[in-house]
Amino acid sequence: MIARSNKKKKKKKWLFWGIIGIFISAVATAAFFMPRGTGAYQEEVAETKDIITYYNFSGTIDSKNRRSIMSEKPLQICEIKVEQGDQINSGDVVIITETGEEIKAPVNGEVSQILIKENSQVMAGAELVKLVDYANLTTKVKVDEFSLKFLKIDQEVGVGINALGKELTGTISDISREAINENGVSYFIATIDLEKDGNLRIGMTTEANIVKEKAIAATTLPMEVILFDDEKQPYVLLPSKEGEPIKQPITTGINDGMVVEVKTGLSAGENVMHATEEEGLLEQLLWRR
Repeated sequence: MIARSNKKKKKKKWLFWGIIGIFISAVATAAFFMPRGTGAYQEEVAETKDIITYYNFSGTIDSKNRRSIMSEKPLQICEIKVEQGDQINSGDVVIITETGEEIKAPVNGEVSQILIKENSQVMAGAELVKLVDYANLTTKVKVDEFSLKFLKIDQEVGVGINALGKELTGTISDISREAINENGVSYFIATIDLEKDGNLRIGMTTEANIVKEKAIAATTLPMEVILFDDEKQPYVLLPSKEGEPIKQPITTGINDGMVVEVKTGLSAGENVMHATEEEGLLEQLLWRR
């Protein structure tokens, strides 16, 4: 009798939990398939914006004209006509030798270093004075082989100066014809002439921004508004008089990681329904039924 009583209690217990499980499952299913109305959504308005995407290349600032004055033969230095820090022009006399020969500056620039002394003797090929043109600066950036086709001589580019927090305009003046290979990775060097700015310093890091794609005055939406069906085709949800959103297929263009271009299916000024993250996942599941 005791054994039968225990069996009956176990059956009742399993029956009770079975009913509870069926009830919870029914409630969850009803919640999944019941209409949610517009209260589960937020509205977004399609806007007209420009979308521009860029290739980014890093580099450093250097002088466009950096030259050293060299001795072409053995010399006896008589007089040095400049001091370190002097700004000189091409053709200015820099050194006079014992024989009265004048050695002149080959370019405009600042005397950055004097490597000789008066009354000293130097050998042929010796470096005498270093000149740097701080007025005309460039940045040399590394460009991978796949991006090379987007660059051309005389092309204007934006150049961000990281230390100054500003962007200047630059012009591509040279693109190397041979690649440099480092650790199995090949790249080319593009030289960009910078506009004059008194705050620039040689060695500052730069980031050149080359236009990749652009859509001007495009109809746009935030990326999180775009949904995809089971065939990976994009669509949005439009409001309806009945309250339940309507699926509207669209075609998309470029995006900048924040907003996406809508080419067809929607016009600027139209409202779309934007579900919360959880509702958005549920909505896509429902449309795929």
